[in-house]
Amino acid sequence: MYKHILLASDGSENAVRAAKEAVKLASYDKESIIDVTYVIDFEKSKTDVLHSNSSEAIDVERRKKNSKVIQYLQDVNANFKTTILRGKPGPEIVKYADDQKVDIIVIGSRGLNTLQEMVLGSVSHKVMKRAHCPALIVK
Repeated sequence: MYKHILLASDGSENAVRAAKEAVKLASYDKESIIDVTYVIDFEKSKTDVLHSNSSEAIDVERRKKNSKVIQYLQDVNANFKTTILRGKPGPEIVKYADDQKVDIIVIGSRGLNTLQEMVLGSVSHKVMKRAHCPALIVK
């Protein structure tokens, strides 16, 4: 069914819920792999650098953000790998999905209301609009 599942993760509770759905999709095919993809946002990385003592501290903080998702996948013995990208999250996820020819993108929804989404946009909405493969948004 889906051999290469891209799980877009920011480490939030919504990402953990998305991970649960990705595991369900992967359970249909023993050869499936879940590609946990985390995008380091340029805008936020500038702030991280200014408030950090070292590049190692920044790396540790970034890994901590995704630790809940990774821990869940380890607990259920899922076949997964992690990928770290740099750039704007929406476009980078779509570009990576296209380059890797993933079968489906699974992403959590941040739960913005209509006005917030219209003004701010959301990563899941941007991915859904631009993806060339199926995408599942998990609320």
